[in-house]
Amino acid sequence: MVYVGVMGHGTVGSGVVEVLQKNADSIAKRAGVEIRIKKILDLRDFPGLSYHHLFTRDVEDILGDPEIKIVVEVMGGINPAYAFTKRALESGKHVVTSNKELVAMHGAELQRIARDHNAVYLFEASVGGGIPIIRPLKQCLAGNEIYEVTGILNGTTNYILSEMKNKGKSFEDALADAQAMGYAERDPSADIEGYDAQRKIAILSSIAFQQHVRYTDIQTEGITDITKEDMIYARELDYVIKLIARASKSEAGICAKVGPVLLPAGHPLADVEDVFNGILVKGDAIGDVMFYGRGAGKLPTASAVVGDIIEASRLPGDAKNPVLYEETDPAVLNTEQTECRFLIRIRTKDAVVLEREAEALFPGVRIHVSRNPLLQGEAAILTGKCLKEAEFEQKREALNALSSVEAVIHTMRIMEV
Repeated sequence: MVYVGVMGHGTVGSGVVEVLQKNADSIAKRAGVEIRIKKILDLRDFPGLSYHHLFTRDVEDILGDPEIKIVVEVMGGINPAYAFTKRALESGKHVVTSNKELVAMHGAELQRIARDHNAVYLFEASVGGGIPIIRPLKQCLAGNEIYEVTGILNGTTNYILSEMKNKGKSFEDALADAQAMGYAERDPSADIEGYDAQRKIAILSSIAFQQHVRYTDIQTEGITDITKEDMIYARELDYVIKLIARASKSEAGICAKVGPVLLPAGHPLADVEDVFNGILVKGDAIGDVMFYGRGAGKLPTASAVVGDIIEASRLPGDAKNPVLYEETDPAVLNTEQTECRFLIRIRTKDAVVLEREAEALFPGVRIHVSRNPLLQGEAAILTGKCLKEAEFEQKREALNALSSVEAVIHTMRIMEV
């Protein structure tokens, strides 16, 4: 018998309890031992639940119980989750979590503490919901030199962008619908400003490149500036707009970014719609490998948590958890060396003159003039070659001095296949 203590009974926590109880027999067969919840920590009362007797408001009922060998931290946030997790690991208990914020900020430290106390700190559910991605990076793809991880890592923003593309909604209307459907929080800033994806790509890139990537160092941009007009251009030019988190490693160093980009319609991630996530990993031996599935939700995330519980239950008492990256050796991100093409929306009265003048700044430039009434009086410039960020910003500023340019409306990056 392996006893589990669950800290938090929100969406994910209640899902974990549901899966452990509903699938108890099959889980026991896979784990080789019966797994039973002994205590659930929450400040609220749940008198109508069949397992209401398991609840406690005192964390000591979990951390101080020697029978509880596995602690499931699904509280979210940094405090008190960090302090509780640290204490659990220091007492030799295995900890399983879905808390991406805590993993991104303190994951390396907590892994080290786990190793020093013969415990493990597992966080498969912190990225991609029910999509298996952490374990494949650690185990199945361990023989590869991973040089790129690119993904749609946030279901809320992907739902919003899908609604804007497929139904012509404004950003504001699509966000309101996402909130009504329960896909977005009342305060959606972590999703729509890109911070959720920022933390997730920090976790993935740290594991993939075996070096601590601090999420605070990752250049991040959200989707709040994406408009119906941007969607029209994307459709007419055979692109789709997605919030992409991308990390790559080369001789120049590690680069990681989060932001909306124009994906060619043939890109593997272009067809990832609604609340689904997609993650594309590139390695020297495997080539390209794609992971796809529901990136959030009660049961998909609980599925990943329970998978980690089963793994922890199989481990011997003196298990050694290798530290995947050291927090004392953070990666220095090199964003200035990355290159891409750009689409620039310009307010202009003369697209012919604009094309001639823009060619001097962007050799090989392409000008697109839409017949859509919403786009009258403007044109889109597509740069002909890839440019570094600093070089592009200089040229973008120079656009304002052209006689054919009334205003630069919006800029988006283009990601090639």
